[in-house]
Amino acid sequence: MGTSVQVTPLCGVYNENPLSYLVSIDGFNFLIDCGWNDHFDPSLLEPLSRVASTVDAVLLSHPDTLHLGALPFAMKQLGLSAVVYSTEPVYRLGLLTMYDQYLSRKQVSDFDLFTLDDIDSAFQNVTRLTYAQNHHLSGKGEGIVISPHVSGHLLGGTVWKITKDGEDVIYAVDFNHRKEKHLNGINQASFVRPAVLITDAYNALNNQPYRRQKDKEFTDTIKKTLRSDGNVLLPVDTAGRVLELVQILESCWADENLNYPIFFLTYVASSTIDYVKSFLEWMSDSIAKSFEKTRENAFILKRITLLVNKSELDNAPDGPKVVLASMASLEAGFSHDIFVEWATDPKNLVLFTERAQFGTLARMLQADPPPKAVKVTMSRRVPLVGEELIAYEEEQNRIRKDEALKASLIKEEESKSAQGADVSTSDPTVVDASNTHSLLDAAGPHGGGYRDMLIDGFTPPSTSAAPMFPFYENNSDWDDFGEVINPDDYVIKDADMDQGAMHVGGDMDGKLDEGSASLILDTRPSKVVATELTVQVKCSLIYMDFEGRSDARSIKSILSHMAPLKLVLVHGTAEATEHLKQHCLTHVCPHVYAPQIEETIDVTSDLCAYKVQLSEKLMSNVLFKKLGDYEIAWVDSEAGKTENGALSLLPISTPAPPHESVLVGDLKMANFKQFLSDNGVQVEFAGGALRCGEYVTLRKVGDASHKGGGSGTQQIVIEGPLCEDYYKIREYLYSQFYLL
Repeated sequence: MGTSVQVTPLCGVYNENPLSYLVSIDGFNFLIDCGWNDHFDPSLLEPLSRVASTVDAVLLSHPDTLHLGALPFAMKQLGLSAVVYSTEPVYRLGLLTMYDQYLSRKQVSDFDLFTLDDIDSAFQNVTRLTYAQNHHLSGKGEGIVISPHVSGHLLGGTVWKITKDGEDVIYAVDFNHRKEKHLNGINQASFVRPAVLITDAYNALNNQPYRRQKDKEFTDTIKKTLRSDGNVLLPVDTAGRVLELVQILESCWADENLNYPIFFLTYVASSTIDYVKSFLEWMSDSIAKSFEKTRENAFILKRITLLVNKSELDNAPDGPKVVLASMASLEAGFSHDIFVEWATDPKNLVLFTERAQFGTLARMLQADPPPKAVKVTMSRRVPLVGEELIAYEEEQNRIRKDEALKASLIKEEESKSAQGADVSTSDPTVVDASNTHSLLDAAGPHGGGYRDMLIDGFTPPSTSAAPMFPFYENNSDWDDFGEVINPDDYVIKDADMDQGAMHVGGDMDGKLDEGSASLILDTRPSKVVATELTVQVKCSLIYMDFEGRSDARSIKSILSHMAPLKLVLVHGTAEATEHLKQHCLTHVCPHVYAPQIEETIDVTSDLCAYKVQLSEKLMSNVLFKKLGDYEIAWVDSEAGKTENGALSLLPISTPAPPHESVLVGDLKMANFKQFLSDNGVQVEFAGGALRCGEYVTLRKVGDASHKGGGSGTQQIVIEGPLCEDYYKIREYLYSQFYLL
């Protein structure tokens, strides 16, 4: 029996809701992603609340709200206490995303689902890994290895590989195969034939144009609006796909020497760019090579101004401008307010670069045809004045008095209990406090004069028979050089350094963003004033796909290449999920699942895997050959058992029978073409075959898809007359394989 694997969706199947899935591997529970939507609807987290306490580890794949937005709430309210794993950019940018979400809502509502302290507390549990780093779990997860790999969607975005007993479980959602300005695409070669593949159907019905064509259309549309004296609003996320848009605009403005101002406006804009500057090793090869040659950081922005307060935008010079503002859903944040101001001008443009979440204002505006008018709520926080301020202060004073009274009562109870305990066990010379009070009461008014005595120095505690000043004995160890110290007491913890350098929207020097600081440090009593408005939508509304996800054609091709033994589909509309499911059943593998919320499916591998021990005598005669990350060898042996009952392989007692030679490897014709060319052989592709020199031809025949997990029947055929070239090409061909 193979490794036991069960998958239970908690949110995000047969719809576009946030992503959250429970994956159990041999009893070890992974919560993969912990997303929430921009409505922060607690009802979406009910399935998570029922299993949060059983989670052993959390894996985060991307630094946006849909993948990690519920983490602070789950840690605070739902009993989630497991260690969290992510890449460094997902940790840093995810933290900034949650700061921006909180600050955007606290400014316009009495948001109380979580606080900034809750966000800090949740992200303190994050263990950061680098791409392709194998992290071995311990304890309950002994034998399980987790490894993050490039997803190509967001900076630091991850495809998680979980390995147990040689079987891979791959979690690959929101991946992108295309190289972009700031990101590399997914490396498909790392995920061939996993036991289980969990992927999404989000883009299963959508196809995209080529990237260069799309980029040109994007910039041409913006320039057309600006030249018509209009403004352009791009509702964006906090620290995700906005980074690609920033690079596109920077490049276009530099190439064409444009002077129209561009503003990036979020509560944590400067912090976001400061951190991104330090993540060049996580970005595309082109950015890394450019930095190596010129030492210029691609995210030192020369044409984009970073803003953290809308008043700075209001004070900007009049004229056409481009503003990238959070949130992408238009439900909150600066983008909401700017849309209300600009929507009534036909010259302006609102350019959406991603499909908005269901039920949001942005999704409503992306409808075809778009609405001519929308109802919005304009909210703002104003200080309390007059009678409201007086009433608020009186209420706060009453609350403080109640708390002080409760504290004094509790202290008195503790004092009484301490006195009672001491009287029964202390020296008999101590006077009983209760008797003392009785005597004083009996003494009448004269006795009462001694109660409020002035004692110079300190008041002797009632529990002390012989009161004295406190004395602390120094029991420290000493050596020839003085007192022995513990060096750990003087080490600044990494977590403390992180919090000091990055406290609430702080930049790399630990400073607060002005907008964040003004909101956090403003302790004046205030209230939220809301106004319902009907906004006439006269501006242009355009949607262009810059989500950074593979399209339908690419997804189907990539799944065929991966050839998983079992496939689990999540996150996508019902139509998209069913479409991809039927395609995969026909072209990828016969075991395709699309579970409902809280439906547990068993995707345990059908392979029969056994652990065996190789005896020392057998190992001494085995010659291993290295193949990638593995070492392989042909072994002739007999099966037996050790003293403790474990299976063991022993040398055979009779001479080993001869076996046919086995060639191990996976030849890529394009790579072999380059190899032959490097060795001086004239080679070219012709008619689906590789023509080598004048007489020899190589071609692959058979089925390479490994459908259903069966062994492939693909063969490489070499054709040509028996001549010197034939034998030379055949020798080169054999050199590409391992011969056993």
